[in-house]
Amino acid sequence: MKMLINSPETVVADALRGMAAAHPELEVDVERRIVVRRDVRGGGRVGVVSGGGSGHEPLHAGFVGYGMLSAACPGEVFTSPVPDQMLRAATAVDSGQGVLFVVKNYTGDVLNFEMAAELAEEDGLRIEQVLVNDDVAVTDSLHTAGRRGTGATLFVEKIAGAAAEEGAPLDRVAALARRVNASSRSFGVALTPCSTPAKGGPTFTLPEGELELGIGIHGEPGRERRPMMSAREIAEVAVEAVLRELDEVGPIGGPVLALVNGLGATPLLELYGFHAEVARVLAERGVPVARALVGNYVTALDMAGCSVTLCRADEELLRLWDAPVQTTALRWGR
Repeated sequence: MKMLINSPETVVADALRGMAAAHPELEVDVERRIVVRRDVRGGGRVGVVSGGGSGHEPLHAGFVGYGMLSAACPGEVFTSPVPDQMLRAATAVDSGQGVLFVVKNYTGDVLNFEMAAELAEEDGLRIEQVLVNDDVAVTDSLHTAGRRGTGATLFVEKIAGAAAEEGAPLDRVAALARRVNASSRSFGVALTPCSTPAKGGPTFTLPEGELELGIGIHGEPGRERRPMMSAREIAEVAVEAVLRELDEVGPIGGPVLALVNGLGATPLLELYGFHAEVARVLAERGVPVARALVGNYVTALDMAGCSVTLCRADEELLRLWDAPVQTTALRWGR
């Protein structure tokens, strides 16, 4: 496989050096692997910190900035960051109002964030954690106990970050983040496998003419493989799977936030065409889309495919979603 890298061993450090050169509004500590808002100190706000394995860009470092994350901790490719990273990040962004950890439900992330929270609390910081577990495809996988954390991470980070920017206290920011997670569900589809720099090739085999329904963002197995389907057919399967689980929370009586997320190698031409089918299915089911976002936000390196995330949105969540944000990957209203 051809990759635009120097070596597998330096790929994350090289990417962080490039981010530092491109975005002077961020403090990027390449050696210690943390990315922090340069204007975060002295703001008197709750800090919002997230992180996870690299390879899902722009998640998480691309969401550091005004109205979203205070800091992010990138691990090695598809590998959790270590507790020292989260502790350094929490210390860097704490202004006396406490810090919220946003954690995707993968075993390494969960354990390491929990350890970091304990260490931070020993140092006198107030820490709250929210676990993102929105993927409806499988209950347990190679890397999780329970549902995996995927596209809803973006919704949680945006809405929690907006609340923190407004000066909401830690318990309120955490409660909103948990409400967003509880109101969100996702489903992914892979058309090709992904290739990691360390392996230098595909991490699993997906035969020509087949797709995988319910794929994970590390290439974990989904629900089933089928012969290649049209965008219309894929949208019907994905949206129905998401709506079925959202209905278990309670009947959908209002609008949703909709994310059609590319997994890294699918062009916008295809993603917008797929979103048209998602919007059609939702309209046929009587579910209004209040806001839509289409693009590559929670990726899986060079995997072709996409995921659909829906979040039941009330007036408060929509207001916080619409609040100004300025990060390298998401920006509006400022």
